[in-house]
Amino acid sequence: MAKVPVYNIEGQQIGEIELNDSIFNVPINTHVLHQAVVAHLANRRQGTFAAKTRAEVRGGGRKPWRQKGTGRARQGSIRAPTWRKGGVVFAKKPRDFSIDLPKKVRRLALKCALSSKVKENNLIVLDRWDMNQYKTKEVLRVLKNLGLENQKALIVIPEKNEYLQKSTRNIPEVKTLQVGNLNVFDILKYDKFVILQDAVKKVEEVYA
Repeated sequence: MAKVPVYNIEGQQIGEIELNDSIFNVPINTHVLHQAVVAHLANRRQGTFAAKTRAEVRGGGRKPWRQKGTGRARQGSIRAPTWRKGGVVFAKKPRDFSIDLPKKVRRLALKCALSSKVKENNLIVLDRWDMNQYKTKEVLRVLKNLGLENQKALIVIPEKNEYLQKSTRNIPEVKTLQVGNLNVFDILKYDKFVILQDAVKKVEEVYA
């Protein structure tokens, strides 16, 4: 099993932790990672857009002028797509964009994403991070101690911590996630992967 250092919020190494090879040391399958990212982005789409066709637009029941003899192009309705306030050609309608990946593919993709962070030395394990107030400055101080100033960082916590989660909201390049919301897209999007020691245990319990 691979060993990685464990740090405290002051940026000091206080020990090591062994990572489960079946999760943090699997061969990187780029095709599976691509599938997971595409599915994630597709599932975020609402698909609630709607436009009206010429059959649905109000008005236009009467032929605007006679077929022949006016010198103008023939028209059957003032709500044809070529007219102002007319219908839309091939109008968009509400649809479901979601993609359902097999469970084994989803699990493999997450393991590949986690393994990529370990192989690139972008995984940082913290022993604990307790916050009892909303303070963005404190989050910035800890990130600076870890050498993550001006870097895109994903912070993974074992359970809900409202103080920490809300304190990171207005830092543009930082995001906090609970273990249950961990996903391939966010793991790959952020350069550094900061995870609490208890969160590592939860990940191993679920995916080992």
